[in-house]
Amino acid sequence: MTQLTIGQVAERSGVSTSAIRFYEARGLVAATRTTGNQRRYDAGTLRRIAFVRAAQRVGLTLEEIGEALATLPSSRTPTRADWARLSASWRSRLDAQIERIERLRDNLDGCIGCGCLSLSTCALNNPGDRAAVRGPGAVFLEPGGGAA
Repeated sequence: MTQLTIGQVAERSGVSTSAIRFYEARGLVAATRTTGNQRRYDAGTLRRIAFVRAAQRVGLTLEEIGEALATLPSSRTPTRADWARLSASWRSRLDAQIERIERLRDNLDGCIGCGCLSLSTCALNNPGDRAAVRGPGAVFLEPGGGAA
């Protein structure tokens, strides 16, 4: 079985050595130690790091990623079926993110949902600041948002 140094993993994955150590501390990847206490990683670590980075790009937290990785077998490299199972579980989350982004795109040129960037139209879209009860931020862009 091929063993890689942390530098080799960093070079091949495009992730800094400090990020790899951080992922290891969070239990996302694992290393063995040589007699000289140097880290060594299995080649499958590259796939795990690629998975972590992809999951982060779609908005998953490191905790969620760790929970997902914990369902993968430790005795073998994850298969395409393993990855497909995990990614399918995030489809609804991705769909919701796409919906929020589309709502942002469609409302970007006007009131931004009421955060509030347009005092001149806010009196029409949000009279009396009724949206304030929904909390801070662009509340009309959140799921279930809409006219106040």
